[in-house]
Amino acid sequence: MSTLPPALAAAVGPVPEGVTLPLPPTFDSVEEERRYRKGQLAAGFRIFGRFGFSEGVAGHITVRDPGNPDAFWVNPFGMSFSQIKASDLVLVDHHGTLLSGDRPVNRAAFVIHSRVHAARPDAVAAAHSHSLHGKAFSSLGVPLDPITQDACAFFEDHGIYDDYRGVVNELDEGDRVAKALGDHKAVILQNHGLLTVGHSVAEAVWWFVTMERSCQAQLLAMAAGTPRLIDRETALITRGQVGTHLAGWFQARPLWDQITASDPDLFD
Repeated sequence: MSTLPPALAAAVGPVPEGVTLPLPPTFDSVEEERRYRKGQLAAGFRIFGRFGFSEGVAGHITVRDPGNPDAFWVNPFGMSFSQIKASDLVLVDHHGTLLSGDRPVNRAAFVIHSRVHAARPDAVAAAHSHSLHGKAFSSLGVPLDPITQDACAFFEDHGIYDDYRGVVNELDEGDRVAKALGDHKAVILQNHGLLTVGHSVAEAVWWFVTMERSCQAQLLAMAAGTPRLIDRETALITRGQVGTHLAGWFQARPLWDQITASDPDLFD
């Protein structure tokens, strides 16, 4: 718990005397932070499962290891998101060496995430799945429009990768995905789906959830007529309110509270 920063205080109404809102935690050791990140990652998969983002063996979320920035924890290949526990997670480095775990890693997860993490040292976590509305929207090859407050989080802050060549199996394609992501919080993989990054698992997962829902909203609006766009100045102001790293982390908290209460075994 800590004093509320101005970026978050702007979204909060009257606060009772002596009450503070939670902020991202700090840690006294690498081991403590590793346990936290692995717990967050397992919770992130359970959240994806709850939203129906799992489809066959597709999809992956990764988090950088705090003791080895060139390695990341990821889901085992072929395991249901809804059943993943912290003890199931696999650690792999950017060269493809398995450092911890006894199950294989999805080749596409390694190819995409290793290059994204390598290109973006600030990206602690990255999330991708074949969510229904994300993959439908990706086929249009266009960016999300600022038609809602939530969509403004991505205004001029997401890229488009338009070079689909089948299942991602080669590192050079992972490099191209990372280049399309650039310094943004998300990239639309044309004919494939969405990928988001964040300074925490919670942030990356939240951006994925709200981007998927924003894709759904735009598809619905386009089917009904011609959506009216929020003007650029207002969209940028709104992005500064709902699209910051702290805003992403904080907006994920209700999802975390719900999933950790209903699925306490995820920490096993």
